[in-house]
Amino acid sequence: MSDEVFGLDEIENGSKEHMKEAFKDLFSKPNWKVPVDNSEDKPKMVIVMRKDLKVPKGKYCSQAAHAAVGAVIQALYDDRLKESDFHLNKISLFYDVKDAYVDSPTMEWLTGEFTKITVAVDSLEALEEIEKKAREAALNVCKITDNGHTCFDGVPTVTCLAIGPDYSSRIDPITKDLKLF
Repeated sequence: MSDEVFGLDEIENGSKEHMKEAFKDLFSKPNWKVPVDNSEDKPKMVIVMRKDLKVPKGKYCSQAAHAAVGAVIQALYDDRLKESDFHLNKISLFYDVKDAYVDSPTMEWLTGEFTKITVAVDSLEALEEIEKKAREAALNVCKITDNGHTCFDGVPTVTCLAIGPDYSSRIDPITKDLKLF
């Protein structure tokens, strides 16, 4: 593993070493393969993209990645993350991996297939409606606002959100009618 654990180069040194050790077994097994789970109610993450933005494909990919990583960080650190932990699109994590609380669907997702489904909505209003339903269902939601440096003429713009990781039975009622992106 490189010095940058999951791209979080702002983690203080003591925590970085502990994180490496904690995740070493998970990712360094010889011939490691993604386990297959054919059960119907398995954990997943759904990323909801705004298709009305007309940006390059790479921008959509970056925004989806931000949402996925942000959702996992939120799921791991739950209510311990405060708005003050976020500054200029960087997360100041002074938490150790041993401080993470991992609920059952998140743990199954992290040690399982990492299932992610990307779907689309036609507008900001539609994205906000999905966000509202997901929050009302007490699901983990990470909404991404691009800072506008490379697209959107310098205007911060909401681009997407991630829901989960959680079980299909909890996410599907909200996202099942959305078309794949």
